[in-house]
Amino acid sequence: MASLAKDFFIGLSNNDFLNKSAKKFGARFGAERFVAGTDFDAVIPVIRELNKKKISCTMDHLGEFVTDREESERAKEKIIHMLHQIHKENLDCHVSIKLTQLGLDIEESFCIQNVEQILKEANDYNIFVNIDMEKYSHYGKTLAILKQLRQSYSNIGTVIQTYLYDVEKDIEELEDVRLRIVKGAYKEESTVAYSSKEEIDKNFLAIAKKRLLGKAYTSIATHDHRIINELKKFIEEHHISKDNFEFQMLYGFRVDMQQQLVKEGYRFCTYIPFGEDWFGYFMRRLAERPQNLNLLVKDVFYTEDNKMKKQPLIIGSAVLALLFFLGKRKKKE
Repeated sequence: MASLAKDFFIGLSNNDFLNKSAKKFGARFGAERFVAGTDFDAVIPVIRELNKKKISCTMDHLGEFVTDREESERAKEKIIHMLHQIHKENLDCHVSIKLTQLGLDIEESFCIQNVEQILKEANDYNIFVNIDMEKYSHYGKTLAILKQLRQSYSNIGTVIQTYLYDVEKDIEELEDVRLRIVKGAYKEESTVAYSSKEEIDKNFLAIAKKRLLGKAYTSIATHDHRIINELKKFIEEHHISKDNFEFQMLYGFRVDMQQQLVKEGYRFCTYIPFGEDWFGYFMRRLAERPQNLNLLVKDVFYTEDNKMKKQPLIIGSAVLALLFFLGKRKKKE
């Protein structure tokens, strides 16, 4: 059942009509739990509050798979504005970018030009820029662009998705690059990626441990307390400095654990998404944790005083479609 729900939500995340329609509503209907807002300036108080708790942040201006040059240019300008504000407000914060938002699917040279402008501004402010890894179809190009940009800029790194088979050799080639280690949130073919939780968890731990024994800074991005506890034991056994890595989680997830890790003396970073293109991101978060559906149903259909809302909404329709789909599938079984 969980696998069916995951496939369903990933399917919704790729639906162009739903993504465009959702922009009209803003980050609402349950998404506000995990998306900090639609405008960076409005998110600054959220960053400040986390910084007060000794939690750093990485900001993701939502948007991907852009095929319009003007839209990519606007995205670049918003990211540059974000860099200016981070510097001006003296925030403990860096940025995460997606190459397809900046024109990778339009023209590679155009994308590189946009990223270079971002890197120049970030370098002037001593702000780190992380390239988010996207679908496997962009994997090779992303690594190639990273290597090209690192010839001129040192304030750049990327993400390694450990559900991919061939990441171990790439980890070796990137041993001096700051990386974020994640399991992976896209649905990939079995020819390129593990599909079972056991295999994905095993590879995540293997890659994370290898990085922890290296010299380059690593962000370990997981909400799985079992994996975190195993890594904490590994860190203690090998006397690994807490200055060489950080734990990282998504905004709105396992907040108590985030704060507990900080209390234990670990560096911690919260990944904060914002922007109008929230729908695809939100659906992938539901795909990762289908149990969040219960919270979503309550947020979509009921008011705070537990009364049914009057107007049907786009996310409500998605929830109903999911329940109908799973109900029919269960009867067949």
